[in-house]
Amino acid sequence: MRVQFPTVEQVKQLPLLMQKTIPPEYEDQNGHVNIQHYLSLHDEAGWLFFVTLGVDEDYFKVQRKGFFDLEHHLHYTAELHVGDVVAVYGRLLARTPKRMHGMWFIVNETRSQLSNTFEFVTSHADLDARRTSPFPDNFAAQIDALIAEHAMLEWDAPVCGVISA
Repeated sequence: MRVQFPTVEQVKQLPLLMQKTIPPEYEDQNGHVNIQHYLSLHDEAGWLFFVTLGVDEDYFKVQRKGFFDLEHHLHYTAELHVGDVVAVYGRLLARTPKRMHGMWFIVNETRSQLSNTFEFVTSHADLDARRTSPFPDNFAAQIDALIAEHAMLEWDAPVCGVISA
C-alpha cells in the first residue's frame, strides 16, 4: 500500500518548530543534504518542541528528568540542497504514561515541497535511575491537548505502521 503524504499546505496547519537555511557543510558527495543532517534537523526541532513544554536546563540538571528516543522511521520524499530554506513542523499522535508517538515534517520552503518525514517514539526518563518514567501531570496534559488538536486535522499522518507509543 502506497503512503499518502500530506500537502505542504496541510503540513503548515501544524505548529512550526523551527526554520533554517541549509549550510554548505550539509552537502554530501551526491550534491544534496546528507542523511545525518536530516536527523540533525529533526533532533534540533525536537528539543525546541520540548522547550514549548517548559523543559529547560533545570529540568535535566536539577530535576534529573529527560527523554530517551526509542524508535525512528525516516521517509524521504524530495531532496534538500545547500541554500534551501527549510521548516520543521510537528504532529503528536498518541501517548502512554511514559511514551509519546509523533511525527516531524521537513518542508522545503524554497521549493514548496515536503522533503522528509520523521516518525518517532520518545520516552520520558528519570536520569538518576536511567530508566523510563511517567510524564509529569503538566506535560501529560499538554501532550494530550496537542494530540486532541492534531487528531482534528482532516488528513491522516503518514505513519509507517510498525511503531507506536
